Amino acid sequence: MGRSAAFFDLDKTVIAKSSALAFGRPFYRDGLITRRDVVKSAYAQLMFRLGGTDEQTMARTRDYLATLCKGWQVDQVRQIVAETLHELINPYVYAEAAALIEEHQAAGRDVVLVSASGEEMVRPIGELLGVPDVIATRMMISEGRYTGEVEFYAAGPAKVDAVGALAKARGYDLAECFAYSDSSSDIPLLECVGHPTAVNPDRTLRKLASENSWPVLEFRHPIPLHRRLRERPAVPVAAAAIGVGVGVAIGIAWYGRHRRTRTASA
Repeated sequence: MGRSAAFFDLDKTVIAKSSALAFGRPFYRDGLITRRDVVKSAYAQLMFRLGGTDEQTMARTRDYLATLCKGWQVDQVRQIVAETLHELINPYVYAEAAALIEEHQAAGRDVVLVSASGEEMVRPIGELLGVPDVIATRMMISEGRYTGEVEFYAAGPAKVDAVGALAKARGYDLAECFAYSDSSSDIPLLECVGHPTAVNPDRTLRKLASENSWPVLEFRHPIPLHRRLRERPAVPVAAAAIGVGVGVAIGIAWYGRHRRTRTASA
C-alpha cells in the first residue's frame, strides 16, 4: 500500500464562508477595491452562487481576478491577511472539519488544502489549522506587485493536475487517498481519489454522490480555535454522515460594499 493523503476544499467545506469574501472589509478599507469593482463583482458572485461552475464561467472568473489584483502590492495583501486572520477566519472553522483533519493526521496521512482562492490567503489559513501543504491560485508577481496575469488557477480540472503532480512527487497512491468538497466544480477532484466525500454539497454534487454511493457529510458547527482546544465538536464527524451516496476571490468587492453600506446606515 502506498502513502496516502486527504485533500480538502476550503470554502464551505473547512470554513463556513468564502475565504476570499472574508477579507473584503480590510481590502476595501485599504483602497484595494473601488466602487467600480463592487458593481462588476456583485453580479459575478451571484452567478457563481447560483451554480455557474462550468469551464467558461471559471475562465471569466480567472480573468476578472487577474484584472482586479493588477498592481496590488503583495506585501500589503499578506499583511492584511496576517492582521485579520484570527478575526475573520478563526471563528468560522467547522469543528467537524477540524476533527476530521486531526483524524487523518493521526492516521499518518498528509492533509492538503486545495482552493481556488489566492495562496496568500490559503497558506495562512492552513497554518492556522496545522496544515502546511496547500494547492491554491498563484498570481504572477513582478517587483513586488501582481502583474495582472494568473500563474496557476486552482479550479476544476487544474486541481486534479496539481493533485496528480503532488501524488507523483510524494508517492501517494490516489486509490488510497481521500477528498472532500461542497462544490460540483470539484467533481474531477473527487473522482480522482479512491475515497471521495461530499460535504455540505450543492444540488448537483448531492445528486452525483447519491448515484455513486459517496458518503455525504453535513458540517454545521463553526467553533473558534480556543474553544476547539477545550472541547471536542458538539457533533462527532461520524454522526454527521446523513447519507451514502471558487469561495472565489471576485466576491471580495461585494462584501466590502456590503460592510460599508451597513456602517454608513448605522
